[in-house]
Amino acid sequence: MAKILPFKAVRPVRAKAGLVASRPYEDYSAEELTAQLEFNPYSFLHIINPGYKFQQNLKGGQRFQMVKNRYLEFKEEETFIQDKSPAFYIYKVKSRGSNIHGIIAAASAEDYKENVIRRHEDTINHRELLFKDYLKTVGFNTEPVLLTYPDSEDLNCIMREVMKSRPEYEFATPNRELHYLWVIDQPGLIEKIQKEFEQTPQLYIADGHHRCASSYRLAQESKEQNAAHTGEEPYNFFMSYLISESNLKIHEFSRLISNLNGYSKEEFLILLDENFRIENRGLEVYRPSKKHHFNMYLDGEYYSLYLRKTNYDFSDSLCKLDAYILYQKVLKPILGIEDLRNDKRIAYIHGRNDLIELKTRIDSGEFAVGFGMLPVSIGEIKEIADADLTMPPKTTYIEPKLRSGLTIYEF
Repeated sequence: MAKILPFKAVRPVRAKAGLVASRPYEDYSAEELTAQLEFNPYSFLHIINPGYKFQQNLKGGQRFQMVKNRYLEFKEEETFIQDKSPAFYIYKVKSRGSNIHGIIAAASAEDYKENVIRRHEDTINHRELLFKDYLKTVGFNTEPVLLTYPDSEDLNCIMREVMKSRPEYEFATPNRELHYLWVIDQPGLIEKIQKEFEQTPQLYIADGHHRCASSYRLAQESKEQNAAHTGEEPYNFFMSYLISESNLKIHEFSRLISNLNGYSKEEFLILLDENFRIENRGLEVYRPSKKHHFNMYLDGEYYSLYLRKTNYDFSDSLCKLDAYILYQKVLKPILGIEDLRNDKRIAYIHGRNDLIELKTRIDSGEFAVGFGMLPVSIGEIKEIADADLTMPPKTTYIEPKLRSGLTIYEF
């Protein structure tokens, strides 16, 4: 069963919530970042980019300490306040294409260890350690791990009732999204929500594998250093955003390769023909409509690639993944790309962006060929996680992507 807890969030005062909330740091162009830091003194970016105050590019432990200093300044200036009693928080994001809501709560690091919280991606050891050190220094979570659970009508009813009341926050963002936050601090409702999750045998990480793994490392280290450890200390938990499976938006990543590994266009197509039925679509933009179908853009033309299934062994859930098939049959054996994370010849475009970007970057000469596929389903993610397997890097781009700085979990 899954253990989640309410917590006393540190969060912006109501009047400043929309000014504080920021997109993930890497989401901003250099120009946008400069404008935010120059003209919005309340932006959470001032906390996560503390060197701006001194016109310095800080790194490592020095940066971690400065993040903590900026955070404390926001509290001292009462831009941030802390709730007086533990609460759950309903966070809703409404845009032209979707209407997503879920529950912000503290999830158990022990559940991650015991595989109650299940993963589908590999993590990198040095990134886990770096982020663990960051968490230890700053003492808080600001970006929740995105966890998903099977749809529950009881939880839906609770959230619908709460969302009939006035939200604590309601603000718009320049990308035409509306953001809402409700505070659930009534003991009866808190108990009902906890009981619902106690009946949930597994939760699945949708996004935030490194944050989850680092939080677990912090919990283990803190436990070893605390002779009076009970298991209920705040460091045993991490902030999460729990969202039902039907609320997830899963997109694919397209792959762009900078060269054909020494092959001519004709030689490359002949090698592909061994495992795929190929159709030249010319200028017709082709998008796959079935699993094991791929689109390819090469030398100004679109192609459809259909896997020859008689030549392929679908022995487990990983082998059925289109991203894995593309790696095993094209990227590795033909194009010579073994390391999907670090090979500088490969780049990725997430599926929210149109195929036009893929075409533009190839037509410009930056890349030689691009491949696309259907997004994976939540069922495939769960199959991989249940089998204790991991997907290739950049298999899923999952939304929602939440704003930073609206709820903060202190250790």
